[in-house]
Amino acid sequence: MIDRATQIAAARGTESADMLLRNGRLVNVFSGTIEECDVAIAGGQIVGIGRDYRAATTVDLEGSYLVPGLIDAHVHIESSLCTPPQFARAIVPHGVTTIVTDPHEIANVAGVDGVRYIVAASHGLPLHVVVMAPSCVPATHMETNGATLTAADLVTLLNEGTVHGLAEVMNFPGVVHGDEELLAKLAVFAGRPIDGHAPALGNQLLNAYVAAGIGSEHECTTVEEAAEKLARGLYVFIREATNARNLHPLLPLVTAHNNRRICFCTDDRISSDLLDQGSIDYMVREAIAFGIDPMSAIRMATLNPAEWFGLHDRGALAPGRVADFLVVDDLRTFRARQVYVAGRLVAEQGTVCEAAWPESITVEQALLDRVGGSVKLAWDQIDLRIVAQGEQIRVIGSLEDQLVTEQRILSAKIVDGYAVTDLDRDLLKIAVLERHHGSGKVGLGFIQGFGLQRGAMAGTVAHDHHNLVVIGVDDEAMARAAQAVAAMGGGLVVVDGQEVVAQLPLPVAGLMSDQPVGEVRRAYDALLAAAHAQGSELHDPCMAMSFMALEVIPSLKLTDLGLVDVQAFEFVDLFV
Repeated sequence: MIDRATQIAAARGTESADMLLRNGRLVNVFSGTIEECDVAIAGGQIVGIGRDYRAATTVDLEGSYLVPGLIDAHVHIESSLCTPPQFARAIVPHGVTTIVTDPHEIANVAGVDGVRYIVAASHGLPLHVVVMAPSCVPATHMETNGATLTAADLVTLLNEGTVHGLAEVMNFPGVVHGDEELLAKLAVFAGRPIDGHAPALGNQLLNAYVAAGIGSEHECTTVEEAAEKLARGLYVFIREATNARNLHPLLPLVTAHNNRRICFCTDDRISSDLLDQGSIDYMVREAIAFGIDPMSAIRMATLNPAEWFGLHDRGALAPGRVADFLVVDDLRTFRARQVYVAGRLVAEQGTVCEAAWPESITVEQALLDRVGGSVKLAWDQIDLRIVAQGEQIRVIGSLEDQLVTEQRILSAKIVDGYAVTDLDRDLLKIAVLERHHGSGKVGLGFIQGFGLQRGAMAGTVAHDHHNLVVIGVDDEAMARAAQAVAAMGGGLVVVDGQEVVAQLPLPVAGLMSDQPVGEVRRAYDALLAAAHAQGSELHDPCMAMSFMALEVIPSLKLTDLGLVDVQAFEFVDLFV
């Protein structure tokens, strides 16, 4: 940064700038025009746009486009299974220079220490990490998690400057019915951005939700739902996650009249998708290919989220704004040739420029200790058998590329008095084992849609409580998978019988690897290959499994405390 007087002098051309980008075509998201101009940068900020500037360094763009740095409006770093430095290495080469992150995954394991870990591990990166305060830890009373964040905790995080606003308010029944603790949290962040999470909410209940002060929504799955929420004043974040692919279903929503209230977000995206497809840049490409005007698509990835979150120092290329931008040769193919953060080249041709990246990020050992060692299983108290108590059962119906599930009523297969799996009907067993306190609590149920014909898969990534979830064809394989995860101190495994055929240790809170992103990607690919070899036809069975325990997404989910009918917001019996 430079002092204001020097900045103004450089802007009027009487002082030399640090860098001058010549012969570029600036994508002006304010005016909706393309300006052929030079751009002067000093102290990491844009100081001048036009001609007749001078600088210590000059770069000739030869007619390439300058696009504001892309902003991911809502993302959980933990879902990449990487720590913040490795996550940044995956997305910055794609042109993403700012993320708005909700660390509620690690907060559900480690509380305020988890939030502080994300901040500490992001310090010094060539990526702006805007941290929101997790609003629902735990998400509801129908789960056991590792920590609780009260309104007083959030006040502390806000006062110390750790958080910017309030992240997705998932307990929408609590909001619309006036839960006192939730209302206290909303009051703490009055006047700041408060993000929403209210799938399928409409009519009067939606009115109540918006009246509570919530301003955005990223859970829309249909144009009709999104249009109603736009009309009630919410910003709509169109999401394209690994296992929640809402981009193409929602692109018909976008019009010239409403696109200024629409943003893009990735929410939960694994490392292979980030490395191969991209992040927000992928959404911009797909939107343009769909037929949306490039200027509108770029605005949804830049200016719109900047305005919603009050990040008025970015989101556009203008004097006084941070010099975050990407160089693009063709707006319609939209691929970043170069990426600059604060006026410094940080990535080129999809590869990070090592000189611009810190050699390491230092996190206090005491803090690392508090977010590790989080798997405590009371295995001697756990029984995976299900005693038959009727002839029909409620079954979770998993749906490809969706977080929502169906509630199905099916005939149970009963052998020797126990309800068991039925591979002919793709009826597998699912278990959620409490792993934070060693209580021995276990939720048991059945699920369709995973397709395994042998073995089991298990992991400590289980939104949002992140207990240990297991899906398998028999109790023995499920037990082996759960024990293998516990032995690693958290992670993901696939077993074939009693043999562990693929694994990914996640020692940081049972959620993140401490290895480079390329290693994480290779291990994760091996997990998917193993699950596919054992019969699963899902695009990503590991990510799909992680959402089968999330009791704020309809319709039927399983926690360590039992089956949850999400619409009724209550526990239901397995046997009908």
